[in-house]
Amino acid sequence: MRLDKALSGSGEGTRSELKKIIRSGKVSVNGKVVTDPGFKVELSDDISVYGNEVAVKENLYFILDKPDGVLTAMEDKRLPTVADYIPENLKGKKLSPVGRLDYHTTGLLIITNDGELSHRLTSPKYKIPKMYEVTYSGDPLTEQHVKQCIDGVILEEEGKKTVLKPSELELKEDGRCILTLYEGKTHEVRRIIASFGRSVLTLRRFRIGDVVLNENEPGTLRPLTHEELVSLKEQAGLMPDPS
Repeated sequence: MRLDKALSGSGEGTRSELKKIIRSGKVSVNGKVVTDPGFKVELSDDISVYGNEVAVKENLYFILDKPDGVLTAMEDKRLPTVADYIPENLKGKKLSPVGRLDYHTTGLLIITNDGELSHRLTSPKYKIPKMYEVTYSGDPLTEQHVKQCIDGVILEEEGKKTVLKPSELELKEDGRCILTLYEGKTHEVRRIIASFGRSVLTLRRFRIGDVVLNENEPGTLRPLTHEELVSLKEQAGLMPDPS
């Protein structure tokens, strides 16, 4: 794999920062200074940055269909967590969930040890859409609510107003809707629906970018396909490097 890619999970900086560090002659491979970010390395190579040896890891990417009643965390002494669905042979790979789904929210959760991709998928700067299927109680939502989402829903909480980034609301029958978010504030879907005078009954995320959770098998963990990973990296401004 490329040297800058191999170092991307080392904690020494972002991919762009690492390229500058490599070009400045601060990185050595097996004792020799390397200034080409695209230099090919193996996981077994000894790589040092500023004279300090760094641990190089293989980036891994998975999709978890998160069940209800599970914490989006890697450890908790009282409640089940997403770590319970990661096989033992992967427990030492420093995997962690990208973003957070509430305890009672189900669906698509990306699990990876690629810190840069994780950051970009959760940053509103990159405007990567996350789509949720919602069932709610109360009167049917209307086109007025659709317009509010387009304009940016205004939340009033504890005497303070918060204007959310524009979102997309698709109305369905039988007390259902599809809500697409681009920023991902805490409990944002539930807060938007509550601002409309309705209550969320069930909430399931089924899409991030172009990655769609088709199967309905809570607790299923599978690797991202090559096509899915390429798509996510393109949307996050991280074009995959040939390796």
